[in-house]
Parts: sequence; structure tokens; C-alpha cells
Amino acid sequence: MPRYLFTGRGGQVLYYAPSFAKLYWRLFRDRRVPALPKLLLVLIAIYLLSPLDVVPELIPIVGTMDDLLVGVTGLWLFVRLCPPAVVRQHVAAIAAERRA
Repeated sequence: MPRYLFTGRGGQVLYYAPSFAKLYWRLFRDRRVPALPKLLLVLIAIYLLSPLDVVPELIPIVGTMDDLLVGVTGLWLFVRLCPPAVVRQHVAAIAAERRA
């Protein structure tokens, strides 16, 4: 799908979402990544899928925003806790796949 269809910041996030998902999956499976970041990724998934919530979804906007905040912050921290060289290697490989 052409990139120009995704204009603006939100569109760019949607355009690159599959690449981010692939990066998280590749880092999760990589043996060079320590157990702590992998555990963090599992805990994020459990929190987001769990019916228990810090702020219930019944509160219209705030209920969704806490999940978004936990998800985005947790995924950012996951990548920051991974070895930078390993992250760069996977990012380069994903970029090469996108170009092909």
C-alpha cells in the first residue's frame, strides 16, 4: 500500500505498526535479548488482555488512555532494555524486507 495514503502523525503510526510488531516479535525470540525485557513484554500483554484494569473502561476516555499509556510506555521500555546492537540489526533487516 502506498505510503502517501497515510498522511499525518497518526497515519505514519498505522503505516509502521506492522514493522514495530515484527520488531517486538523478533526481539522477543532473539536469544541475545535478556530475560527481563522479555518478561516485561509478557507482562504488558497480560495487562492489556486482562479484564482487571487500573482505570475501568467504563470511564469513557480515561479508561482507554491508561491502557494506551501502559502499552506505549511498556513497548518503549522493552526496546530500551534490549541490547542496542541487536535492535539496530533487527531494524535494518526489517527495513531491507520492506524495500524488497
